[in-house]
Amino acid sequence: FQKALRMVDENVNGFDPNIKKVNENELREPTDKRMFVLAAALKQGYSVEKLYELTKIDMWFLEKFKNIIDYYKSLEATDSTSISSDILKKAKKIGFSDKQIAAAIKSTEVAVRKLREEFKITPFVKQIDTVAAEWPASTNYLYLTYNGTTHDLEFPGDYAMVLGSGVYRIGSSVEFDWCAVGCLRELRNQGKKTIMVNYNPETVSTDYDMS
Repeated sequence: FQKALRMVDENVNGFDPNIKKVNENELREPTDKRMFVLAAALKQGYSVEKLYELTKIDMWFLEKFKNIIDYYKSLEATDSTSISSDILKKAKKIGFSDKQIAAAIKSTEVAVRKLREEFKITPFVKQIDTVAAEWPASTNYLYLTYNGTTHDLEFPGDYAMVLGSGVYRIGSSVEFDWCAVGCLRELRNQGKKTIMVNYNPETVSTDYDMS
């Protein structure tokens, strides 16, 4: 959830309770900013029951949101010089970015990243079976998660990395798909192994000539 918020707006660190002020009228109306009013309300002590009355968001989700804010508050109470491996690992599993953790513990993104690497807290590569096991799939989408213990794939190296355009927005679809896929095809023609990062070119999967 926090990763999704960061993808939609590069100026957002995650489920941040400091972006908006509590406003019950805004909680009643579903908008693209309501999540941040909800975060502020949870930090201010609104109960899950009260927030359900205002938002009608399922209480299961509200409990999950509350877990994020509760951990955010515990991070704020943590001294940046005494943050442990367990605290940092749990924060990453809940979806906190290094920048977000740094803001909470009054440190810097670089310092948090360095500490995380010292603790050997790194994400694992997992894959999604895009054909629901109907037949062997060779084009499974990959994602990074800290909620894992092993990689689903091995990367022996010597790959050419193609950087995608990131999250889908209105006006960025076919042309960016073509740029990314055209680049991959040319690299493949040159006999190079490729890996694409931060992109799922959707028009490829709907174009039988390409897929």
